[in-house]
Amino acid sequence: MSALKRIGFFTAFIIPALVVLGFYLGGAWNYLTVFFVFFLIPLADFLIGEDPENMEEREARVIAEKFYYRLITYIWAIFQLFFICWGFWVISTSALSILAWIGFVVSFALVTGGIGITVAHELGHKKSTIERFYSRLILMTVSYMHFYIEHNKGHHVYVATPRDPATSRKGEHFYAFWLRSVVGGYRSAWKLERARLERKGKAFWSIGNEMIWYTVLPVLFCALLTAVVSLWQSVFMWQVPLFFFVQSFLAFSLLEIVNYIEHYGIVRKEISPGKYERVNPMHSWNSNHRLSNFFLFQLQRHSDHHANAIKRYQVLKHYEESPQLPSGYPAMIMMASIPPLWFKWMNPKLREWEEAVYQAG
Repeated sequence: MSALKRIGFFTAFIIPALVVLGFYLGGAWNYLTVFFVFFLIPLADFLIGEDPENMEEREARVIAEKFYYRLITYIWAIFQLFFICWGFWVISTSALSILAWIGFVVSFALVTGGIGITVAHELGHKKSTIERFYSRLILMTVSYMHFYIEHNKGHHVYVATPRDPATSRKGEHFYAFWLRSVVGGYRSAWKLERARLERKGKAFWSIGNEMIWYTVLPVLFCALLTAVVSLWQSVFMWQVPLFFFVQSFLAFSLLEIVNYIEHYGIVRKEISPGKYERVNPMHSWNSNHRLSNFFLFQLQRHSDHHANAIKRYQVLKHYEESPQLPSGYPAMIMMASIPPLWFKWMNPKLREWEEAVYQAG
């Protein structure tokens, strides 16, 4: 892997740097991050183009074991914890106007959700205890810890089937999908945890129930920091929990719109009642746009991720046969937020995918 690519994954830290810069510049500058993510990155994706290059298998095996790439994700996990504490401090000590507050919180969620949950997703697929711990730590800061269970044991098993709430359906707009995925994913996580406890012969209502912890921990985290800030300011700081839960809502909504983009309309063949063909690179939308892939730790090479879930981000491959998105995720997020525009662009591409699958038999 080239030195440029090795350094490129640190570009993710540009996003929080812009949030900090925007805050200290004040006023409308709090929208600097929003402008960067949804205008400059799509423009750069268009100008720089795609990167379809794959490593040779021997090189990939070596690069996959390099600690350097894990270190970047570890640094992010610790950084996000400190970053959200800084957000609490900002909210409790600054008199932001309504417009500035909105800009700050939206920008903040682009960090905790756009980058943070991406890192949590990467770490949550790995076997090591420290990586899984960091995954849950990040998810705690956005009140979405059940994702750790549902994504790994639910979504990756049932993706592209009617059983998966995180697979968007053909003709379904994002806002309908959001409700189905958020509610359905949370319910699924409880069912999966109940099944796990039953297999182990443990009581459902016990301290061994991870879903109880995953539901309570974000609240306790917020309550603790609210208490600390309130004692420091000698007044109850209601602004802190408001900020925490609003940024959490925006962060996991960003995750859900990415889910929507990644799997829109894709279905696996049912080979017998309730049984589906094995997941392969045809079962997720893919994007090779170079710059946005750096910011998102190659999450956009989603086809390979679903075919090989444990594979590390730095060695994910491009598959020519995978359905390809017309742009990187930042541009696609804007498109998905406007359903008529989304359907106009993506339904023809989905029909192309359907025809390709039909012809393949």
